[in-house]
Amino acid sequence: MGSSPTRGTRSRVMWAAPVVALSLIAAGCGAGGDSTAGLSDTLGTTNDINPKSVDELRDGGNLRLATTTYPANWNTLSNDGNDGEIADIERSMMPRAFDTDAAGELSINKDYFTDIALTSTNPQQVTYTINPKAVWSDGNPITWEDMKSEADALSGKDKRFLIAITNGFEFVDKVERGVDDRQAILTFSHPYAEWRGQFAGNAALFPKSVTADPDSFNNSLANAMGPSAGPFQVVSTDRAQGRIVLGHNPKWWGNKPKLDTITYSVLDHSAWTTALQNNELDLIQLTTVDDVQTVRNTGGLVVRRAPGNRWRHITFNGAPGSILSDPKVRVAVSKAIDRQAIVTAIQNGLVENPKPLNNHIFLQGQAGYQDNSLGFDPEAAARELDAAGWKLNGDVREKDGRKLVIRDVMYNDPTWVQIAQIIQQNLAKIGVGLTIDTKPGAGYFTDVIQPGDFDAAQFIWSGDAFAFSSIRQAYYYDPNDLQGNYARVGSPELNALIDRTLSELDPKKALELANEVDRQVFEEGHSLPLMQSDGSFGVRAELANVGSPGLASYDYTKIGFVK
Repeated sequence: MGSSPTRGTRSRVMWAAPVVALSLIAAGCGAGGDSTAGLSDTLGTTNDINPKSVDELRDGGNLRLATTTYPANWNTLSNDGNDGEIADIERSMMPRAFDTDAAGELSINKDYFTDIALTSTNPQQVTYTINPKAVWSDGNPITWEDMKSEADALSGKDKRFLIAITNGFEFVDKVERGVDDRQAILTFSHPYAEWRGQFAGNAALFPKSVTADPDSFNNSLANAMGPSAGPFQVVSTDRAQGRIVLGHNPKWWGNKPKLDTITYSVLDHSAWTTALQNNELDLIQLTTVDDVQTVRNTGGLVVRRAPGNRWRHITFNGAPGSILSDPKVRVAVSKAIDRQAIVTAIQNGLVENPKPLNNHIFLQGQAGYQDNSLGFDPEAAARELDAAGWKLNGDVREKDGRKLVIRDVMYNDPTWVQIAQIIQQNLAKIGVGLTIDTKPGAGYFTDVIQPGDFDAAQFIWSGDAFAFSSIRQAYYYDPNDLQGNYARVGSPELNALIDRTLSELDPKKALELANEVDRQVFEEGHSLPLMQSDGSFGVRAELANVGSPGLASYDYTKIGFVK
């Protein structure tokens, strides 16, 4: 997903990074526990992080977190590294141009940049002035050359770079040295409203040693992290034991972190709540009523909650030869899926009024959100399949001797399976078969989603404060440069509309164009949004300045344990 087109209306949306298990919901739709009155999954302007001054925190401590799989590639700009869990591990280590508060408001991250300004509009130019103290962990200064190298790599001009997103760099004509090596001037060939998100949000600045050539970009971080530039750095990894430890970066020039270390343990998502209960973890995302109740009933733990920007969906594979290659079939299938029944089953007891997500670009609570969906209409779906030549033969439709049976792929988690079972029941009513095919977390994106080894696939998109920056990533179709369009679905008309949307500088018009994009995405049967996250986390009670962030970015130097 993308981000806000304007800082004026501050619609708070996202760049999309696929996350296989950050928000995986375990099975169950049970009731009980605290009332859900007033609880919503609509984005707001607050977070829930137990805010404390650093004077109230003790020095030291190890923050214990979980991840479902070891990083496939530490370069989060690459397709193999485009996983929200990897990005989360790296957030305390990599430079970003802007910080975000809980309302989605931006401020320059002064640790890395002393000034960032739109210095010309014709042509559009943005000038970044780098903090003179900023250095990579290998001692090399952060300079304009790092920014130029990343801009060139993500421009999309050299298809040997296996990029996850162009992030607006397709519109950058050149990056030049400013008054000295600590200043970069970006000149655009084409207006680009979302320029603030190019080195911010889910996008970070990497050193030129990583982005300079295709081999380095694709492979240099496949097995280990390279130079970083945050308060923390990787100090040890053990792939066999599934452990990653971050410690202080001795080259860090900013405020000293209160924590000594952050430890990530690779752990199947189904074990997270028990590990938190057993004092083996300090913070996890909660995804079921049972998880929430377990945390509430365990001494020393609290539930922190602020709706965030993760959302579940199902992507359809429209590649030539796929069972769903015909857009009419994809659309018919999408109309037969009862998303309200799915959301009610999964979120009952977590929010007061569970409702499906009806937009690919914006989330509920964001400026621009409107319902562009095609609706639940199984009777129309059956008629459309008939018209497309798929006729009932017994319980399942056939055409030219081929049965209409869809293989639905997902991470092996009870909630994904529960969702698939509801879809399976829905589709059976119109003569469409569905096979549930569960996969382990390791290799899910690199070995299954990216190669298109599915008819339908379920995963989570995770976003940031920059809504428009990844519309192109997910919905623009270039068969030679898929980026995040795992559906392999699109059209020249949609591509042209996306380009118009991204170059529109009028905020109101940009929102209108983005919704035109969204309607076309629905009409092509690209994918089907299901629901957005309610943002519940289980946290150790004495942990401060971390919890459920909403839209806000964390200051990792201020996270710690209360004295």
